[in-house]
Amino acid sequence: MPELPEVETIRRGMTPHVVGRTIAKVIVRDARLRWPIPLHFAAFAEGRRVISTSRRGKYLLLHLEPLDGVSDDKIIIHLGMSGRVFVLDANHALLKHDHLDLVLDDGRVLRYHDPRRFGAVLPWPAAEGEHALMQTMGPEPFSDAFSGDYLFAKSRGKTAAVKTFLMDGGVVVGAGNIYAAESLFRAGIRPTRPAGKVTRAEFTLLAAKVREVLLEAITQGGTTLRDFAGADGASGYFQQDLYVYGREGLPCRVCGTPIKLLRLGNRQSCYCPQCQH
Repeated sequence: MPELPEVETIRRGMTPHVVGRTIAKVIVRDARLRWPIPLHFAAFAEGRRVISTSRRGKYLLLHLEPLDGVSDDKIIIHLGMSGRVFVLDANHALLKHDHLDLVLDDGRVLRYHDPRRFGAVLPWPAAEGEHALMQTMGPEPFSDAFSGDYLFAKSRGKTAAVKTFLMDGGVVVGAGNIYAAESLFRAGIRPTRPAGKVTRAEFTLLAAKVREVLLEAITQGGTTLRDFAGADGASGYFQQDLYVYGREGLPCRVCGTPIKLLRLGNRQSCYCPQCQH
């Protein structure tokens, strides 16, 4: 599943191509996504100019020019397990699973492609207020609300493994499996340690490492794993800098100790038994 750096990479890639452009037409080829594209979506989007893009967790947001001069209507795009968005010429050959085109006024299209159909493209009228999909989301990792003090307070009394705690989207968004593993390694914290046993000082370091890892991954275009590609089709390169994720049995890049594999919940997790305590 694309994680925060991959989604941010896609947002940055598509922004110069869509901002300032008007959505001239909406073409829905298959509305059967995780949340079906509603019948009124075309009426909501057509004729609207995209004035900016943003991201909330793993949700891409296209902000539309307000009809009343005030309201912040948006289009939500979620990539699910295998979704991609591409900026293409309108006559670009169609592929199976090209579900939707936003035809722009310069002749290009923003195309949504999703073989597994676990993603979504939805209207978000400002009149609806906070969207139901985002009501329980934790703070963004680059926001002031995310800190060691916040993690420490949130974790008190928690017996769940600290990696499981960190991956909880209600605690913080964007610290998925890959980046949680890498952040915990850099902070020297073993992923199985109960979250409630991690100290305030350790959480302060961990919060800094989460930001550091995510920023490096964004800068390098995300991580090349399975289905991910950027808005231009290019893959990311952060995988070359992974310390523990996917490196079971290989020597630790810091101390040389073989990386160990364990399972937390239904996910595999790698760690260094020497560097992480």
